[in-house]
Amino acid sequence: MCRLFAITSKEPQSPMLAIKALDVMKEGHDGSGVGLLLQGLGGTFEEMKDAPILSGIFTEEGIRRLDLFMMDLGFMTKHKLSLKPPKTRIEGIPRRHVYLIRAYELPEGWDALTQEELAIKLLEVRLKIRQMGEEKNDMIVFSFWPDTIMIKEIGDPMKLAEYLGLDRKELQARIIMAQGRQNTNYAINLYACHPFFIKGYCTMTNGENTAFIPIKDFLSSRDVPGYTGYQSDSEVFAHILHFAMEELGLGIDGYKHVITPLQRDALEMHPNFEFLNHLKKTCRPLIIDGPNMVIGTLPDHSMFMVQDRKKLRPGVVGGKPGMFAFSSEICGLDAVIPDRDKTMDIQPMHLDTAIVSPERQEVNICRQTEPLNLPL
Repeated sequence: MCRLFAITSKEPQSPMLAIKALDVMKEGHDGSGVGLLLQGLGGTFEEMKDAPILSGIFTEEGIRRLDLFMMDLGFMTKHKLSLKPPKTRIEGIPRRHVYLIRAYELPEGWDALTQEELAIKLLEVRLKIRQMGEEKNDMIVFSFWPDTIMIKEIGDPMKLAEYLGLDRKELQARIIMAQGRQNTNYAINLYACHPFFIKGYCTMTNGENTAFIPIKDFLSSRDVPGYTGYQSDSEVFAHILHFAMEELGLGIDGYKHVITPLQRDALEMHPNFEFLNHLKKTCRPLIIDGPNMVIGTLPDHSMFMVQDRKKLRPGVVGGKPGMFAFSSEICGLDAVIPDRDKTMDIQPMHLDTAIVSPERQEVNICRQTEPLNLPL
């Protein structure tokens, strides 16, 4: 099993808070790796919110190839943060040259693009860098998106955090998602490490998606850029989220109806029966199977948690105005926000979507039995 912890805060926080929560929950994960998403960045990066940030792991040759590629496209470096490992090695952590975090000036003319056109171009650049890196094993790229940093690596989360110096101020963020386990169902591959990110949408999952193959086949057939890769059976959760909200025009309440639609009796009683019945039939290949708890973020920095229909994985949401956390276990929540009103903690049930908006004042629960917020 994995362990997940996420923070949404009005003020930037250190990723060490999330690492601390993973360490408290260490009996529930094997210490084989960590994945981090940081958004709503503080420090120097806060002053360049529109600049796309490239996050990844590179060899010296990889950086040279990256520089040539980006210069040919017209990208100029605006700011960079290099996490260079110390000379003293730590057992269980691979030796890398550099963990690169680099913000870029957009190429000339890109300022005139619409948001959707820009999103597609940034995605295309990331996918091309990934392809280049896979050809020579000299580049691993996790994200290329404004106000976003992703770090992934093999090894114990706490040892990794100390090894890479993740307590530095430039890595503070208002949105932090952390997962404490490498994907050990398959060969170790950093592209299989949660969280998964596509065009502002991000998810991480504690569980196993046994419906992976039909979901992957359906998504791959949609001809949507970015629905590729799939080194992990959990990556599809992020792509279904993007598909539901961007391709189908649904809200976050509709996402739950796609992955875990209501059973027939409950569906017939729903005020949006006709629409949801049609949605269930047309999106049947996207129904998940197996035990899953999913934590995700949206482009507007809302954060949410959902459960599978049988609710076979733990999950809790709690906090106080200005700061909330989503956790696999209550002990992780206790470690980071001990002064909250614990009577207000929420453990979402199988029909619930727990949501904290960008205002971060409270936890809202959207139930699948409620009327759906449909687009006009």
